[in-house]
Amino acid sequence: MLIRHALPADADAFAALAERLWRSTYTGLIPAPDLEAHLAEAFGPAPQGAELADDARRTLLLEGGGELLGYALLHAHGPVPGSPAPTFARPVEIERFYLDPTTHGTGAARELMEAALAEAAGAGHDGAWLQVWEQNARARRFYVKAGFTPAGTTTFAVGTRVYHDLLLVHGLELPFD
Repeated sequence: MLIRHALPADADAFAALAERLWRSTYTGLIPAPDLEAHLAEAFGPAPQGAELADDARRTLLLEGGGELLGYALLHAHGPVPGSPAPTFARPVEIERFYLDPTTHGTGAARELMEAALAEAAGAGHDGAWLQVWEQNARARRFYVKAGFTPAGTTTFAVGTRVYHDLLLVHGLELPFD
């Protein structure tokens, strides 16, 4: 497996990956009309191209066998408005972290998270935060194993529905266990 920075030329492939992984994660859990509305708005070559061109964002791609298998999208900004604030001077959000199900159990998620946290620390951030759907037990277990701790709750809108997310934080001086 190879982890590398996404480039502007990756916009189309990144868009296809991001949509495919979001769809595979939430199909059957989110009503189809809401899922499709969110995918149409949030994913595609234009939104992913804009994310890749945004100086406040960095995207790491996971490749294996000549295919894109996952990604971590880091966004340098403060915590979600209205949610409890992590006590970091320079936090970074892990805005999205998704891997192809074929990589589950291979250590790829750990490698990608280690790379994302190293990227954040190398850019001068002292803490990372992310949101995870409260019903996504597998992701919650992974993030806790990766050293994230609960810091509150927030919400995430998908189509016409609002979902409850947990807000998790990670001090970048902490080791990945």
